[in-house]
This record gives sequence, C-alpha cells and structure tokens, in this order.
Amino acid sequence: MTIRWGIVCAGKICQDFVNAVNSYPDKGDQVIAAIAARNKKRAAEFAKQLNIPKVFDSYEALARSKDIDVAYIGALNPDHYELSKLFLENGKHVLCEKPLCLNLKQAQSLVKFAQAKKLFLMEAVWSRFSPAYIALEKDIKDGKLGDVSFLEVNFGVPIGGVDRVNKKEFGGSAVMDIGIYVLQLSQFVFKDDPIKVSVVGTPLNESGVDLLETIVLDYSGGRRAVLNVNAHIRMWNKATIYGSKGRATLEDPFHFPTKLTREDGKTEEFPLHGSREYNFENSAGLVYEALETVRCIQNGLTESPRMSHKESLLLAKLEDEVRRQLGVHFDVDDQEFP
Repeated sequence: MTIRWGIVCAGKICQDFVNAVNSYPDKGDQVIAAIAARNKKRAAEFAKQLNIPKVFDSYEALARSKDIDVAYIGALNPDHYELSKLFLENGKHVLCEKPLCLNLKQAQSLVKFAQAKKLFLMEAVWSRFSPAYIALEKDIKDGKLGDVSFLEVNFGVPIGGVDRVNKKEFGGSAVMDIGIYVLQLSQFVFKDDPIKVSVVGTPLNESGVDLLETIVLDYSGGRRAVLNVNAHIRMWNKATIYGSKGRATLEDPFHFPTKLTREDGKTEEFPLHGSREYNFENSAGLVYEALETVRCIQNGLTESPRMSHKESLLLAKLEDEVRRQLGVHFDVDDQEFP
C-alpha cells in the first residue's frame, strides 16, 4: 500500500523534509503527493520546485481530499494543535513537527482525539530515529557503559533574532525550539520521569520569552542531567553520557549526529544520504521519521514505540515546568481543551 504524504505549510523545514524523503534511495512505498499553504502562490512555487503533483487552496481542502493518507505538519508552533486536529478529524494520520503542542493540556487533548479516531499521531522528534541514537541505546542496554548516572549536553545556536524563537505570538521560546532536543535526550537516556526539575535562566526578552537557560533534571538513584540551552551563541553541541564503565558521546550536532564516540574511545560514523542542499543541519536525516511513520501506518499502529504518545506527554510536561520556572506564559495556558 503506497502511503501518500500531504505537506502542510511551505516553510523551510517542509522543504527539507520533502528533499530528505525524495532523495532517499530506499524510501519504500511512499510518495509526496500534495501540498497546501496559507499562501497558494507560495504553495504552487514550492510544488513546482520539489515536483509535488497537487496543490490545494487551503489546509481544509487538503484535509478533506482523498489524495493523501498522512499529513506532515511543519507550520508554526501555535498552529500545531488545530491543524493536527483538522487532519485527524478528516481521517488522516499525522506527523507533526515538535513541539507537538504549546502545552500539556493541548497535547493531552490531541492524543486523546487521535486515539479515539484510531489514527496514527507522532511528534516529529527526528532524533529518536537517528542511527547513532539507536546504536547508543543498544550500547546502554548491553551494559557497555555500566550504570548510567550523568548526562551533559549543550545546544547553542544564534537564533535569538528569528521570529519563531523570540516572539511569543509565534510560540517563541528557546526551550520550545532547541530546548526540546536536550529534554528528549534526557528522557531517551534515563527512560524515567525526573523527580526534580531545576531551571536557571536570564531575564526574558521584551516579548516575554526565554533565550537562555540551564536545566537540571534529577532522577532517582542520584542520576542527573545538566542541559544547557542558548539561543545567542554557537556552542559545542555535543552530548556525553557517563556510566560506571565509561562514557559515550553523541558528537556535534548531537540532535542528529553522524558520529558516536563509544566507551572504548573509538568513533563510529553514520553518514547521511544524498548531496542536496538543506536549510538546517543534517536534515537528510528527516527521512528516518518518515520511514517510521510509514512502517507504523502499514502495520496498523497508532503510535511509534520509539516516540510514543507517553513520551510526547512527558516532554510537554517538562516544557511546561521549564516555562513556569522561567515565567514564560502563553495565552493557551489559561484555556481548557476537550
């Protein structure tokens, strides 16, 4: 069964997603079938550039069409909840860019809705499908690091001047943009709920959003993660996992690395396919979340075991707590959702 993708929005991440899928040599039985954007002219240009056969006048028209099976939603953060719900309501599976929603209440409502519809829904945390992450996970399970007790990770890129990051009306916030990656990595490594969350940040910008913070997550048994997030400067964006038998490092960029340095000091490489130009670093790796989505749909799954609904809800809970401690408040935090 061919799985047909509908692309929701014509932004940079959508361009990278389409390029990553279309250039992958073994993408299986899936095609990029259609696109819609708020600006039809922009959608038409996007479709022409990337050889997408159908362009729709609106998101509603794309959601109602019988030309797609699954939607890839790459719109701005405040639109994730309503757009995901729109496509689910019309019987379409959904892969939605991170963050899944702006807060836990929205995420809980969306997951409940998808489960009621018996449709696949996944937050597009592409890191989880990185071959380097999978290799690291196996090493931890096999005991090569011993008892893992500490994680240190930096994510700093100079994006503080970008509207999607620095404006509250766009769902801006460093933790909601790049901070998600450090939080999800801690979940991935410790596979547990933290017992304490501590956050130190700098004053919020004039829009009331954060651009720099250090997050400390404490887990049972003395385990700890120290996570640095910085939207002002480029940092050495690597993650090191420490155990009783040694350490392993997801090399820069840790959020989708091509190199893993193991406990024996040897570095294994995981090269990406293709040579197309991308807007974001290592975006060719976006194909792996597409492959997982297709695999799950074809096997009748409504969530991925590698990025489950439970994982997304915990991630949303942590994002809420970090924002609370920093004083970042969205209007939707005052609303209730079914």
